[in-house]
Amino acid sequence: MNGTGDDALPFPRQPIRDVVATYSRQAGCPGDFAQVTVDFEPWEEGFAFEVAREARIPADPEVANYVAALEEGLRAELTERVPGCAVAVVLRRLLIHEVDSREGSFRQVGRVAVRVALARG
Repeated sequence: MNGTGDDALPFPRQPIRDVVATYSRQAGCPGDFAQVTVDFEPWEEGFAFEVAREARIPADPEVANYVAALEEGLRAELTERVPGCAVAVVLRRLLIHEVDSREGSFRQVGRVAVRVALARG
């Protein structure tokens, strides 16, 4: 029991590493593209997000907006699919296309990453 009266298991029960998620849509030019590799780790409480040192994310305002949008997408999908989960998400890799990447692409890839992790976890 988790104290709420149901037998739901927490998410994630164990680390889920190297989750690769891609969001790609080519309906015209420009299209949409984002790819990330993230780890989902059990956490004490709530949602935490961090960028791994080895990720070597460029110190660029546009890239910072992509990372923030990724975090938004992760948080939104987790809130919808696993409310009340305790998880830390660690960004390991971020792949950007110079024409087709945008904030919306990274919001969507965050949602995809949660779905992939749930399927694996």
